[in-house]
Amino acid sequence: MGLSGQVGAGLAPMETAGHLLEKIQQGSTYARSKKKRFRLASSALKVLTLSLSAASTIILGLQSLNFWAGLAFALVAVVTLLGAVESFFNWRSRWVLMEETQYRFRRLADDLEYLIASTPTANLTHDQLQPIFDEYQSVWAHLGERWLQERRTLSASAESR
Repeated sequence: MGLSGQVGAGLAPMETAGHLLEKIQQGSTYARSKKKRFRLASSALKVLTLSLSAASTIILGLQSLNFWAGLAFALVAVVTLLGAVESFFNWRSRWVLMEETQYRFRRLADDLEYLIASTPTANLTHDQLQPIFDEYQSVWAHLGERWLQERRTLSASAESR
């Protein structure tokens, strides 16, 4: 189905371009918000894991104190748990995926904005907009495929353990 069938057959090419640009910007906003969330989760978990690992190593050096040795072993257990949680959620990979998606949406918006700016309103056609719409659909399809691929990979890893 063509762009006009997806968006609305009655829209003029310039209105269609504006609608498409709005959809692309919404996709970019979605990717940006997810990217920030995944980056924060990934970074926080990494800092926490490193801090606990360092603290447990230091405490293990104080083995003459039974309380501290016990605490150190507890921290090592927490680090192991956090490592398992991180590998399950794979926030870093998701963050990078959203970074890539945001880049593709921004590039697509740039292409559309250039097309709108460089083409007189009367000369803009749906045929010129169709490749941009197709790429917009491709960005979402790629994101969905990669997301499912990541989930399948993580699921297979968990089953093999």
